[in-house]
Amino acid sequence: MQDQSAGVEWRGAVPVSTRFDDPYFSLHDGLAETRHVFLAGNGLPARFRPGFHIAELGFGTGLNLLAALALWRASGQAGLLRYTSFEAWPLPAEAMQRAQAGFPVLAPLAEDLAPHWGTPAIRLPDLDFRLVEGDARRTLPDWAGQADAWFLDGFAPAKNPELWEPALLAEVARHTAMGGTAATYTAAGHVRRALAAAGFEVTRAPGYGAKRHMTRARLA
Repeated sequence: MQDQSAGVEWRGAVPVSTRFDDPYFSLHDGLAETRHVFLAGNGLPARFRPGFHIAELGFGTGLNLLAALALWRASGQAGLLRYTSFEAWPLPAEAMQRAQAGFPVLAPLAEDLAPHWGTPAIRLPDLDFRLVEGDARRTLPDWAGQADAWFLDGFAPAKNPELWEPALLAEVARHTAMGGTAATYTAAGHVRRALAAAGFEVTRAPGYGAKRHMTRARLA
């Protein structure tokens, strides 16, 4: 089933981008993938502290935000979780809600945030969220923030090469706090080399599901 307005084709509960011919998250268990790759991959929740700042390339369905905020709350954090996401092609609220409905464990949180989808900012007692719309190659260089952890979640490098260019990954490093980290599901050699050239210490780690490897990085 295809939603032409959203550029989305549905495979059951999983949305697939018709622009990039790639699913927004794992066809098997998107939440488990997020927890393995982006949360554990960045050493969370152990590194959480008040004001911890997550930045992300590729907002997609908002699943990573929901998973991060759920972990923040479950780990008993005080203060704000800051979260900034860069997205060139935001999904309509209806598509986001349909995708999130596939994860009942996140339903209460998804319901709380549902009225805010489609807005560039969400402010809750424990969340300061900003969505930066547009091509990250243009918007990230102008961003004034510094992230403690990056979720590099663009579509596959072979299908969405623009979001994995060395110049953009250098900007990721420039907008990372010292000792900050990045994680991504891909272990493509050119991505790992670009992160290393940008100043990250890069390691290859076990991937999620059928993927043998993923990438973790730390700014030394």
